[in-house]
Amino acid sequence: MQFTKMNGLGNDFIVVNGEKELPANASELAVKLCNRFFGIGADGLVYILPSEKADFKMRIINSDGSEAEQCGNAIRCVAKYVYDNGLIDRTDITIETIGAGVQPLQLTTENGKAALVRVDMGAPILKGLDVPTTVDANPVIGHKVEIDGREFAFTAVSMGNPHAVIYVDDAVNFDLAKWGPKLETHPLFPRKINVEFARVNSREQVDMRVWERGAGPTLACGTGACATLVSSVLNGLTDRKATISLAGGDLFIEWSEEDNHVYMTGPAEIVFQGLL
Repeated sequence: MQFTKMNGLGNDFIVVNGEKELPANASELAVKLCNRFFGIGADGLVYILPSEKADFKMRIINSDGSEAEQCGNAIRCVAKYVYDNGLIDRTDITIETIGAGVQPLQLTTENGKAALVRVDMGAPILKGLDVPTTVDANPVIGHKVEIDGREFAFTAVSMGNPHAVIYVDDAVNFDLAKWGPKLETHPLFPRKINVEFARVNSREQVDMRVWERGAGPTLACGTGACATLVSSVLNGLTDRKATISLAGGDLFIEWSEEDNHVYMTGPAEIVFQGLL
């Protein structure tokens, strides 16, 4: 099996192209290959597959073997992979996801390679039961949840996958390992949840750290950055365009008033290639 190790702001993936469909043992492979001590090491295993609806289809298996509906950093990596490897010669690309449908992307190139990728992430889902949460409200803003004596208030957003955005005094140094897994698996979230801990520094910039469902703490989460901006607009904390600063770097996010879609712009990088 040929693979390419890639990352989007440090959120890293093993990218595989050439399969006709998702292998039956993809979950087992992801657990094995994503192990950072006994495998290649990654947050997820990504397959680039044929699509009847778009230029390509993307399937993402998390490091714990579960499948993610969508991943903003992975989709940028897929776009760079197909362009840089000559699988498509256009800078306008469409990629099918299982959770967010077909998503259009625009590439900015340098020296014949993709440098930045702008992704139309679609419209956010704000109805609580559809995110999903067990909260029957639309939208779910500032809903209280208590864990081990500490109360958190979250805003629920789905970008094709579920997110709970929580505002804290210090996102950069927040104890992800302590609170992330407890929130991820809380009964309020029937399909578990990605948790973003955010601090708004201005109407144009937010610090965010993330605990990803099925992967744990990662250096970046594209859908999480999108959810953070949507949440911040809903809470009156930012404008509709802002830079979301993650541990691995910055993403520029826009929530358009014209079409209600969220647009994400950021880089993707090839680290190395290999053969198993």
